[in-house]
Amino acid sequence: MVQSTATTPNLGFLTVLHEAGGYLGGYLVTNQWGRPLEFRLSTPVQPNRVQQILYGETLEPYICADLIGKTLVDKAGVAVQLVVTDTPAALELRHRVEFPVVLLPAPGDTPIRGHARYPDDGPAIERLLDQVKGSLDLAEPFARIREALAEARKMGVTNRA
Repeated sequence: MVQSTATTPNLGFLTVLHEAGGYLGGYLVTNQWGRPLEFRLSTPVQPNRVQQILYGETLEPYICADLIGKTLVDKAGVAVQLVVTDTPAALELRHRVEFPVVLLPAPGDTPIRGHARYPDDGPAIERLLDQVKGSLDLAEPFARIREALAEARKMGVTNRA
């Protein structure tokens, strides 16, 4: 028997690294067992001093969620039912998408949380996380993303415009 895609969720894993060369994002879409379906990476985003002044405290959420996160999610060819991020500023992506976005806590911290302005996401988040429980460690894909970003750097892919 073939399961429909409605019963087998696809998950997006989004991370944004802040380094000397700017902000660099990686987005991995997997099935519920962690098998990769698609991978995308951003080009580096380096705000100038004027942007830093004008955006103030809203700069990092703007870069992580609007510029990098939304672009990577929009360009992906595989739809997801949930995005997991390990970048607190990327949680703001929830304002730009129709599905829940959750922040993976640091080791030893509190449980996974969704965006505070979307409390109605709670039941959907619980249902989706129950479906992957035991078959996928939600922290593990981030190691793969970072390794893939490192390989892309070696190949010069992240420097292309």
